[in-house]
Amino acid sequence: MGTTQLEAAPEPKYWHLKTALTEALDNEFQVGQILPNERDLAARYGVARATLRQALEQLELEGRLQRRRGIGTTVAPPRVGVDVSPAHDRWPGAPGDDWQIEGTERAELPAAAARLLGRAVGCPAHLIRRTRRAHGQPVATEELYLPAASGGPETARAALAALHRRELQGQERTVELGSARAEDARRLDRLPGSPVLLVTTRYLADDGPAAASVATYRADTCRLTFGDTGAMELLAG
Repeated sequence: MGTTQLEAAPEPKYWHLKTALTEALDNEFQVGQILPNERDLAARYGVARATLRQALEQLELEGRLQRRRGIGTTVAPPRVGVDVSPAHDRWPGAPGDDWQIEGTERAELPAAAARLLGRAVGCPAHLIRRTRRAHGQPVATEELYLPAASGGPETARAALAALHRRELQGQERTVELGSARAEDARRLDRLPGSPVLLVTTRYLADDGPAAASVATYRADTCRLTFGDTGAMELLAG
């Protein structure tokens, strides 16, 4: 394999390298194929390994590559659609929900969930951990918080059932880019620090916020699109 020297370009060097790597992915590699190690790739393109890592990270973020634990960096498969448009008339866990409950526990509200629910940090809550899958692969993990009122339901599942009997007034949702925490990375079969999309949702009842969730989607294979109605679609490989 010969050495390919990069020409001077106004863009950052890693960006020019990303273009060269994209061409190689299109013409030399198959889906699922493992890339050469960083030392060989850096030598091929005549760049420092730090520059190479920047280019690889960008390609991972764009969904062209996947870093797989214990395997290495592989060429990502084509993306498939997973709808994440909000169902404004449906509580989490209601019929038609695509999430599966993985576990429940009694917890104290962390700062992010406390802000969403308008409560003090450390207030008692029910925590429901859920996972969403597409084509047999985990694409998202979620932490759903329900306030645990005195005299209210004793278990998280009972609290969720009680929530379903109330009238949903609306949802507020935000999306931002983040890095996978160790626990989320483990559940998504990613490496800690991998790029993720954080989808935060606040569910509103007639007397104010009634539930809050933070869903962590794999950003290496996810893309959000917005249609005329503002609906969101997640494309996951």
